[in-house]
Amino acid sequence: MRFVHTADWQLGMTRYFLNGEAQPRYSAARREVVAGLRTVAQECGAEFVVVAGDVFEHNQLTPRVVSQSLEAMRGIGVPVYLLPGNHDPLDASSVYTSALFTAECPDNVTVLDRPGVHQVRQGLEIVAAPWTSKAPTTDLVAEVIDGLPADGTTRVVVGHGAVDIFVPDKDRPSLIQLATVEEAIARGAVHYVALGDKHSRMQVGATGRIWYSGSPEVTNYDDIEPDPGHVLVVDIDEADQSRPATVEPRSVGRWRFLTLHHAVDSSRDIADLDINLDLMSDKERTVVRLALTGSLTVTDKAALDACLDKYARLFAALRLWERQSEIAVIPADGEFDDLGIGGFAAAAVDELVAAARSDGEDADDARAALSLLLRLVDRGIA
Repeated sequence: MRFVHTADWQLGMTRYFLNGEAQPRYSAARREVVAGLRTVAQECGAEFVVVAGDVFEHNQLTPRVVSQSLEAMRGIGVPVYLLPGNHDPLDASSVYTSALFTAECPDNVTVLDRPGVHQVRQGLEIVAAPWTSKAPTTDLVAEVIDGLPADGTTRVVVGHGAVDIFVPDKDRPSLIQLATVEEAIARGAVHYVALGDKHSRMQVGATGRIWYSGSPEVTNYDDIEPDPGHVLVVDIDEADQSRPATVEPRSVGRWRFLTLHHAVDSSRDIADLDINLDLMSDKERTVVRLALTGSLTVTDKAALDACLDKYARLFAALRLWERQSEIAVIPADGEFDDLGIGGFAAAAVDELVAAARSDGEDADDARAALSLLLRLVDRGIA
């Protein structure tokens, strides 16, 4: 028996740093990766797809997002089981109970809207732990697996949230207790646990039966999400009494959110940065966060700004990571001697240079003004 484990689709997600039309393309990519599960399911012969929570970014969605999302799910072609998570809980405002969702929900889509056992077919059950609020007061997974018998039925548990071994705050009541889950596996009542919440693919514990699938399309930078963009194809051998499970990741995501650390102390360093950015493929589906450190002349800083401006127009987003960046700009001797200006303008430039070399409150503004002046001169404007 094979099925596809996925989670954290968060359809309707927006990212504030995306450039103009990049946001609609990103939203479309999240729907396309869902519809593309049809190919994965066909290739591996999956019986169904389980989505372990956070199908939607939140419950307050536009009708267009709901309709387009349901159409993408329809395209998968096999039964799809949706678990409400912390982003889209089954509360009073739930998207799953809205008139639009219930009217347009495809026949192949089932919401796991009650805790406990859902029969897929004879001998195969999904055990669901849906969220009914954003702040559960108990371990929802522990509640639904408590008392499950080891009676030869194949069981897939679908849950959402943090596992206790990954969280320093062990007193949080909603944490999934790994020991409780592993005990249910050890006695043969549960054979696979499909989890959502972490957006990177991750095995939990040592059984090989507990996994976070991660989000199928990246949602954050690589220092936070080291391994996104996958779904998991899970194979459970029902002919074997112990129901051995094998898990195969499939890469399905197409976007990248990258962090690039680079030292910039000279024009050569800026040229190297330019080359690195130029060689990156799929710029329209790539977000770059730059952590830049170094000391530059005003001329080199102007060249750096021009470089960043260029690639900001080419990438889905390119931004400076302010918290991890520190660039000192110090005017070099004679740097402004050949501008071809005199009189009052030359005196003004001298004042700006003096201010830029100081530690006064106006130093940053002076450096920015000098950088702009150099760029204008370089373009033949000044």
